[in-house]
Amino acid sequence: MKPKVEPEPWLRGTLTDVPAVTRAVLHALELAREDVERWSGDLHDAELNARVSGLPSVAQQMLHIGRSIDRLLTYAEGKQLSDEQMGALKSEGTTTASDALFAEFGAAIDAAAVRVRAFVPAAFDEPRTVGRKQLPTTVGGLLVHVADHTQRHIGQLITTVRIIDARRT
Repeated sequence: MKPKVEPEPWLRGTLTDVPAVTRAVLHALELAREDVERWSGDLHDAELNARVSGLPSVAQQMLHIGRSIDRLLTYAEGKQLSDEQMGALKSEGTTTASDALFAEFGAAIDAAAVRVRAFVPAAFDEPRTVGRKQLPTTVGGLLVHVADHTQRHIGQLITTVRIIDARRT
């Protein structure tokens, strides 16, 4: 196991200038960035793209995390997905070089943080819909799901990395 140097972002007393829900989402994104670097930063391309024990690869998880955040925030902004976003969704399982993978992931987290900060608490109860079926939710529901979904996939990524690490020895 790779040691943690400091408490998780939500325990650092940071981002006190933003509303609590927004802060929680931003902390989840910050934790995702730190966990990806800590757990995946030393993997080479073949390990990042390896499918072990039937699990999605680390690369696939990283692509999915960044791209799903973009999609969820698009819905929260009251928009539908673009053709480009749909194409990116379909390519999440492709082999990706580490430099491009980490650059895309970092850029996705950076862009998401800016977009999350743009939401005001008064909008959290505004209705939104998701997907082709136009399933009902709210801006707040989508923001909370950004944090929840991101952390769920980070957990899966860490599990995959731990299996890769165990196989190294």
